[in-house]
Amino acid sequence: MHQLEQLKAFTTVVADTGNFLQLAQFTPRDATTNPSLILKAVQSPDYAPLLNETVAAHKGKPLDEIVDQVLVRFGLEILKVVPGRVSTEVDARLSFDTAATIARAKRLIGLYEAAGIGRDRVLIKIASTWEGIQAARALELEGIRCNLTLLFSFCQAVACGEAGVQLISPFVGRIYDWYKKAAGGAWDEAAQAGANDPGVKSVSQIYTYYKKHGIRTEVMGASFRNIGQIQALAGCDLLTISPDLLAQLQASEAPLSRALDAAAAAKTEVPKVSYNEAAFRFALNQDAMATEKLAEGIRLFAVDAGKLDQIIESQL
Repeated sequence: MHQLEQLKAFTTVVADTGNFLQLAQFTPRDATTNPSLILKAVQSPDYAPLLNETVAAHKGKPLDEIVDQVLVRFGLEILKVVPGRVSTEVDARLSFDTAATIARAKRLIGLYEAAGIGRDRVLIKIASTWEGIQAARALELEGIRCNLTLLFSFCQAVACGEAGVQLISPFVGRIYDWYKKAAGGAWDEAAQAGANDPGVKSVSQIYTYYKKHGIRTEVMGASFRNIGQIQALAGCDLLTISPDLLAQLQASEAPLSRALDAAAAAKTEVPKVSYNEAAFRFALNQDAMATEKLAEGIRLFAVDAGKLDQIIESQL
């Protein structure tokens, strides 16, 4: 078996793309999208008619409503290809507004339900700010499942577990990027690879903590830079992988072994911790990498959301 098939024996494979025409060849269970991926897709000739048709059908409505219609339309097309769930993201510009995040999430779910899609097939993506986590807490109580994204630190993961969210997406590659840039010329790629990769270590710590303490929140490693990071996390609950890296895994028949194991994690000695708002904000502040990458991630997604707005506005 090629490595992608081997990986599927340990881990649920999720495709990280807005390009649903690519999905079938990798047979992922789920798929995730974000503002950057949707922006890239709508600028492709393959998807321009889908965008044009959706915008035309909703002319006269507020811009943010039309944007949500576009996001859901892509999600509906993805759900025709994958048997599991699709993740659709709340506008990153609402990352510090709990009430607005809840309202937008409910609207997205409502659009899916109006199209005949049950809540079990949709995850609402929300940035892992304190406000986002509290929004997810409220949404989960109403049966709206959430995927907490832009997650870079242990305190974010602990708070998400305490809030009872369905799934978290710790960003392996962006953590790796930060440490590599910070080290500059002193960075040793070989020494920082595999289990020693700082992004891999972060996800492994979170996975171990969750399994040790019976936290039901699913861990989905995300944002990979190379297949070595993926191989080092084989056994994680889920991994969301770009089409390019899925293809690399398909091209290799080298043996792949389990790296993370729930039974082994449950036997570790890891103390239980908890964060209220003040403790959470202080812990995040103390982690320079997580503070910088969370802020940067929100800014970048906000920029791409603005660009998507402009593309849609040009057709109104």
